[in-house]
Amino acid sequence: MGLDLQNMKTSDFSYDLPKELIAQTPAEPRDSSRLMVLNKKTGEIAHRHFYDIVDFLNPEDCLVLNDSRVLPARLYGIKEGTGAKVEFLLLTHHSGNVWEVLTGPGRRAKKGTRFTFGGGLLKAEILDVTEDGNRIAKFTCDGNFYEILDQIGQMPLPHYIKAKLKDNERYQTVYSREVGSAAAPTAGLHFTKGLLEKIRSKGVGMAFVTLHVGLGTFRPVTAEKITDHKMHSEHYYMPQKAADIINRTRERGGRVICVGTTSCRTLETVAAKEGCVRESAGWTDIFIYPGFPFKAMDGLITNFHLPESTLIMLVSALAGYDHIMNAYRVAVREKYRFYSFGDAMLII
Repeated sequence: MGLDLQNMKTSDFSYDLPKELIAQTPAEPRDSSRLMVLNKKTGEIAHRHFYDIVDFLNPEDCLVLNDSRVLPARLYGIKEGTGAKVEFLLLTHHSGNVWEVLTGPGRRAKKGTRFTFGGGLLKAEILDVTEDGNRIAKFTCDGNFYEILDQIGQMPLPHYIKAKLKDNERYQTVYSREVGSAAAPTAGLHFTKGLLEKIRSKGVGMAFVTLHVGLGTFRPVTAEKITDHKMHSEHYYMPQKAADIINRTRERGGRVICVGTTSCRTLETVAAKEGCVRESAGWTDIFIYPGFPFKAMDGLITNFHLPESTLIMLVSALAGYDHIMNAYRVAVREKYRFYSFGDAMLII
């Protein structure tokens, strides 16, 4: 079954997934999750565990990892004056304590309305309503905003995870540093500090970039033709140190392997035609789907993605549509665990 690159439909990227394969809790320990290894040239598949990944990496390779840290961005509060319940989800930081937020129910969050969270630890006023219905809110508090958020905020787990998270750190990578994501860069959740040390001791380079994951990651593609889909924007930063490691890897003939689609989108946003990268920061709305000419990435570590999502389109661009759709059929048959807390795939 081939794919018509000129007329790709969102429905081309659909597959049947039994609900019981959607992982509700993370694997323990992190690196015990299963790993499907997919050869992007032949489509050949091997079944391993994530801790075996070191066997597939060479000393001259480098991993590109997203060090973004998830905000406990879900807040439950009340409307001042009426006591009506409200839920806020922090999306994008504007300046100072001003944020773009998703509110529910929205009708309670008109311009000028005030809300209280955590029994008064945090307050917010709606400054404006955006075109797509989000709110611009200004927060006030006594003390450090982020410390109070740590006290009263909850992790913004995806809608398909119904189980309560016992430990917030399980929705963070062990190398997370830069606070700002509304969702975890989940491919990195499989790494333990010990496994990273093993990979380093093999001589594999590690380049840390930052891309703050937005909720657009989970938004379904509603356009019938995928070329009509408009991507959400996310903020990224490619430090010079990371750029140097990536460029040296390419010069030596090593492979650049991204950990997660967020690292991939950062790298391909900043890469020149010949694949070299340099320090850069900004917003990216890059949309990667079959036919995309990868400039800098050779391989990818990723999870199993939602049907008809931009992420399954991205992996299809790298490994080929037929190889990916077959790999997903195999994953369902072999009862791999899917989505954010699920198992992993290595595409090389």
